[in-house]
Amino acid sequence: MTSVIRTRLLSKSYGTEEVVSNVNMNVQRGEIYGFLGPNGAGKSTLMKMLLGLVKPTGGEIELFGERLRINSTEHLKRIGHLIETPVFYEKLTAEQNLELHGEYMGYYNTQRAREALELVQLSGIDNKPVKQFSLGMRQRLGIARAISTRPELLLLDEPVNGLDPEGIQVMRNLFRRLRDEWGLSLLISSHLLSEIEQVADTIGVINGGQLIRQVSMEDIRASSTDYVEIVTSNITLAAFVLEEKLDLKNFKQISDRVIRVYDLKISQDTLSKELILNDVPIESINRQHHSLEEYFFDMIKGGTNHDASDQAGV
Repeated sequence: MTSVIRTRLLSKSYGTEEVVSNVNMNVQRGEIYGFLGPNGAGKSTLMKMLLGLVKPTGGEIELFGERLRINSTEHLKRIGHLIETPVFYEKLTAEQNLELHGEYMGYYNTQRAREALELVQLSGIDNKPVKQFSLGMRQRLGIARAISTRPELLLLDEPVNGLDPEGIQVMRNLFRRLRDEWGLSLLISSHLLSEIEQVADTIGVINGGQLIRQVSMEDIRASSTDYVEIVTSNITLAAFVLEEKLDLKNFKQISDRVIRVYDLKISQDTLSKELILNDVPIESINRQHHSLEEYFFDMIKGGTNHDASDQAGV
């Protein structure tokens, strides 16, 4: 696969504050790249640098195999984007807004505007001005505008913000369709980890302006480990029974009430029986699966302790 986005040591500082620091990102053609990080981590700033809206302090950006030049705008014709809150002509309809967008992008195809509205399920509102739209409708219109010119790359910053569960499902299916049927590449930032988990091919975890890990979802799923979680009011006794009575070594105390057992050679029933026989009070005992959310928070807590080679590419 070839890269549609590649950054090398990309950085951005405002005064003495470095908000993006030496980021090496690699987004492959035809994939959905989930960009994860807490608020203020640098996600939006990095996306704005890709669009030329913010000038990098250092490093370089490569789009579609070519280095991005200062003041270059040609690449924008190949990119659709939704960054932060979308702004529209309030007195115009959704379709009129998309037609105007097509004109200043040099893309004259009104049929594509109608098609984009249908894809985000905003058809049937022909005479309704945008000023009467709800937050969710505006968000859908922003996504419709981003795809209305048939771009090769989509940059979407929190694209399901303001949508109800049904709307999120619609967008989830749309993102997959854009990848599978249109061959688009998508860079999506979101704080909804469960949504990224369901659509992304690759994730990049950014914290404090640093891309601390870039890894495929396939590799995450392959390395994810099932475990048995035990909640008890006597964590010391539970740990003693696991180690001395059951000869288990691969377990971890998560808090003063929770232990996770990663060694699954012993069944959950056997665990329960032995704990009860040794007077360990059990509030709950359940088999769990390590989720993307847990993986994400492990990365954030681990910070830059992870191997920097993970940034180099997937």
